[in-house]
Formats: sequence, structure tokens, C-alpha cells
Amino acid sequence: MKTLPKERRYETFSYLPPLTDAQIARQIQYTIDQGYFPCIEFNEDAAAEIYYWTMWKLPMFNCTSPQEVLNEVQQCRSEFPSSYIRVVAFDNVKQCQVMSFIVHKPNSGNSGNYGGGYRY
Repeated sequence: MKTLPKERRYETFSYLPPLTDAQIARQIQYTIDQGYFPCIEFNEDAAAEIYYWTMWKLPMFNCTSPQEVLNEVQQCRSEFPSSYIRVVAFDNVKQCQVMSFIVHKPNSGNSGNYGGGYRY
């Protein structure tokens, strides 16, 4: 049985290998299909005890495709390349965050792969 190397774990999908571009797009599509509003947040430190990240623009209330979210992630990444970036899904009925996952990890040593397998 193969296990993942020891490293700091973040958010919802941290126990899985890094998501591919297609997998990130499918997760964003799932959040849109569920009626959740995607939002992009960034922070220089992804420590578990930090609850409040800086929001990149407002939540994407009228978002209809994952590509819109990925374009915003790319803009955020180009503006703040040394920050962790995550996609958050908000439920407007429960008035809370229902899911979040990291889409960009800075300085992971593989610059050609944009941070350990995350392209956005």
C-alpha cells in the first residue's frame, strides 16, 4: 500500500493527491450544481488555526461555469503568487461555508507545475 508523504494537510481534499485541472473544474461545477456560490480567498499562511482569509473580490453569485471561477483564480494567483489560494462554497440558505479546498500552494519547489500539481 502506498501512502502520501508526510506534509501539512489543508482543508477538504488534503488527504488526496493534488487535484488535476479537470478535477478542480469538476469540484467547482459540483458546487455550482448544488446551488452554492463559489468564492476565492487567499492568505500567506495556511495554518489550520487561521480561520479568516482575505476574500478575492465578492462571492461569484451569478457564476454559471467553472471556467469563470478558474479565471479569477488565475488573476488572484498572478497578483499574489506567494499566497495560498482556495475556492470556498457558500450556502445561501444555511448562511455558511460548506466546502473549501486549496487550488494553489506557493513555493512548493516545482515552479513548472505551479505548486505541487495545482495549476490554478
